[in-house]
Amino acid sequence: MAERLDGLLFFPVTSFDDSGALDVEGYRGHIGDRLESGPAAVFAACGTGEFPALGLAEYETAVAAAVDVAGGRVPVVAGCGYGTALAQAYAEAAGRAGADGLLVLPPYASDAGQDGLFAHYSALAASTDLDLILYQRDQVRLAPATVAELATVDNIVGLKDGLGDLDLMLRVVSAVRTANVPGFRFFNGMPTAEMTQQAYRAIGVPLYSSAVFCFAPDLALAFHEALENKDTAVLDTLTDTFFRPYVELRAGRPGYAVSLVKAATRAVGHRVGGVRAPLTEPAPEHVDTVLALADAARRLLG
Repeated sequence: MAERLDGLLFFPVTSFDDSGALDVEGYRGHIGDRLESGPAAVFAACGTGEFPALGLAEYETAVAAAVDVAGGRVPVVAGCGYGTALAQAYAEAAGRAGADGLLVLPPYASDAGQDGLFAHYSALAASTDLDLILYQRDQVRLAPATVAELATVDNIVGLKDGLGDLDLMLRVVSAVRTANVPGFRFFNGMPTAEMTQQAYRAIGVPLYSSAVFCFAPDLALAFHEALENKDTAVLDTLTDTFFRPYVELRAGRPGYAVSLVKAATRAVGHRVGGVRAPLTEPAPEHVDTVLALADAARRLLG
C-alpha cells in the first residue's frame, strides 16, 4: 500500500442526512465524483471524515462504501483510534470492510510516555494484517528513537505529522534513515497542509493530505502540480490569493478545520449534510467568503 501513496491524498467528509444519520449514497457520490479528479488514495472516516463521531457499525459501513466506490483504483485507508482494545476493534472492522490500511489517530489519554505509546502501536499492529500509518498530533509526540523502532515493525509503514514541529520531524526523518528502514513514508498532516508543504518537503516529508480537495479539487491539484514542477509563481499566487486568507478565516473559530470544509463541500453541490456534535456549523458568510476566494484564485490562474 505505501508504495501506491504517491500523489495528492483525498480525505472525504462523511455524509449525514437531515436527521443526522449516515447517508451512504451521499457519501458514495462525494467520493465517486472526487475520484474522477485523480487523487492517489482515499482516506475514509479519518479526521476530516469525523471519525470520533462515528459508531463502530456505521464506521464499517462507510469504509466499505469507500472501498466499493474506489474499486481498487486507489488504496483506501481508514481512520482508527482510541485505546488499544477499541483501536483493535476498529481495525477489525476496517479489515472486514476491505480497507488497505489504517491511519492511526492518537489514543485516548496518552500520557504513558514513549514506552506506553510503543506498546499501544505495536499491539495494534500485531492484531491486524493492515498497514498502519501513525498520526502524531494533539497530545501525542513521538520521539525520533521511538519512531525508528516502530518503523521496524513490518506493517507500520509511515508517520503523519500534525504537530508542525519541523525540528522534531527532521530528527525523526534522520533517525529512521540512520536505522536503515527503507520504504518508510512521511506525511504532512497539518490542517490545510498546502501552507506548510514547501517546508515539509525540504526536510524529507514528500506527502500530504488536502482537505481543500473536498470542495476545490482544481485548486488543490494546481498547487500539487506546481509543487512537483517547482513552479514558484503558481505556488505564490495560490498561497497569496487563496490558501493564506482561507487559513486565516479557518483559524478564527474552533472546529473550522472540519466544519468549514464540509459546509463548502455542501455548497458546491455535494450531498454531505451537516456536522455532528460537538462540531457546529460555520457562519454562512464565512462559507461565501471561501467560495469567493476560490473563484478569485481561479481567475488569476486562468
